[in-house]
Amino acid sequence: MAHGQEVKTAVRGSYIYERLSLEAAADKHDVALGTVRRWKGLAAAMGDDWDKARGAAALSTSGAGMIAQMVLADFLTLHQATMDQLRDERDVPALDKAEAISRLSDAFHKTMAAVAKAAPELGRYAVATELLQLLAVFVRDRFPQHGAAMAEVLEPFAGFVAEKYG
Repeated sequence: MAHGQEVKTAVRGSYIYERLSLEAAADKHDVALGTVRRWKGLAAAMGDDWDKARGAAALSTSGAGMIAQMVLADFLTLHQATMDQLRDERDVPALDKAEAISRLSDAFHKTMAAVAKAAPELGRYAVATELLQLLAVFVRDRFPQHGAAMAEVLEPFAGFVAEKYG
């Protein structure tokens, strides 16, 4: 069955921008997988490398933010595991531990700077989240009679903030 250019473009868009697998893009647009593979190969021969385009799309503004979040999450997990290991290790001399902590600190600052450049909205989201938490504590401690109303407003507002910055 012959497919028009509109279907080819839709399949390409699903693969590149929605990050679907070739199989999923083919299924989504009701095209045989072999046909999609052929289109991808022909496009590559004409200079349209779908994989390169997919990578470039991932590095777009929203993609960079997502990548920065993943890098930050992975780094913080490894950072914490390393710190736990250093703290628990009894056979490592104190000076070696201090050197390792210094290197971790440097890596932390470099990673945070890179994440801030790649995804400035993460920093704004972190500040907004902290501010919401501080407001909730403030109301709980100083105006407990307004706690229920505050919770009623803050819960949906936190979702709104997450959509805007998260």
